[in-house]
Amino acid sequence: MQGFHRCSAATGLVCLAILGGCGKSAEQPAIPFKATASIHEFMVWGLEPAADVLWDSAGYVLTKDGEQDLQPTTQEGWDHVRNAATVVAESGNILMMPGYAADQADWIEYAGGMVAAGVQARQAAQAKDADALFQAGANLYSVCLACHNRYIIEDQ
Repeated sequence: MQGFHRCSAATGLVCLAILGGCGKSAEQPAIPFKATASIHEFMVWGLEPAADVLWDSAGYVLTKDGEQDLQPTTQEGWDHVRNAATVVAESGNILMMPGYAADQADWIEYAGGMVAAGVQARQAAQAKDADALFQAGANLYSVCLACHNRYIIEDQ
């Protein structure tokens, strides 16, 4: 038993030394985030196409031939929605990065809402749940609209 106690004490000291080193975050260099596109370019070239996939894959449209269901009909279609939903969710994270974040109040809240809507859409796509995908698209639209109402300044 004595050997066990010595080993446990030695293991404990090693663990404390390792954990003690983890608390020295001031010595770690900052991650050099750098936005590579303007916020407008990021929205138009990255986020908007992914959001359009979600919105174009949920609900119904009326045509002269009747009602057309927009939900995917193949695994590849659902995978495409899943991939776009992942881009939407991660775009919310990107929008919180230095260089994109407009402020630390409403902007961060809206970006977090985008993450949540993207994750919700991805889960719906993985479950092939058209109703949940429609709801996720509605949630995403609400977040986008609220953010645009707060931050977009019309050209004069």
